[in-house]
Amino acid sequence: MRLTKHAHACVEIDAGDGHLLIDPGGFTPDADELIARTSVILITHEHMDHANVGAIAEALEAREDLRVYGPQAVVGEWAERLPAQAKVVAPGDALLIDGIEVTVHGGLHAVVHRDLPRVANVGYLIDGTLFHPGDSFEVPGVLIDVLLLPVSGPWMKLSEAIDYVRAVAPARVIGIHERATSEIGLRLLGSHFRPGGLVEIPLELPAPGELLEL
Repeated sequence: MRLTKHAHACVEIDAGDGHLLIDPGGFTPDADELIARTSVILITHEHMDHANVGAIAEALEAREDLRVYGPQAVVGEWAERLPAQAKVVAPGDALLIDGIEVTVHGGLHAVVHRDLPRVANVGYLIDGTLFHPGDSFEVPGVLIDVLLLPVSGPWMKLSEAIDYVRAVAPARVIGIHERATSEIGLRLLGSHFRPGGLVEIPLELPAPGELLEL
């Protein structure tokens, strides 16, 4: 499996002959180009930094080969009009997409503030190996080899990120959701991921466009 990390929460996954694009949103400058060259998009939740709804809608109308999966709040209208192209998913679902196994986990976005409603948020486990949680620290309850860890955002606390990694216990941790903090902030967070630190596993922070072999 190969992972290409793009800006913020957007990643591309290549496994065998299958290809997936997860969360091409408004904080990913090349989201339009990424959408244009994929045939499968997975969306974790409705927030604009995870789903460039306008660009995805245009692509769905223009290309019959494009398929989009996500929660009801994002995909529901498309699923009604274009049922062959858009599918609503929820925790517990299991999909086989171009030879890639995808299981759906999670449920709700992390709390931003008690006065704000929590939106639906799903996480995707890809081929039993790689987990993209969206904006949530809900533990999936399955063995995970590679965890994509959100490292910044108005809903995130360092202590929660540390406890999440400890609970999931992956072999590898790759940072995503980085656009809301500075390089100094990312280095500070990463300093806790080291032998003798709060987490023994190093935190990888690949640059946008970097390709990783998993």
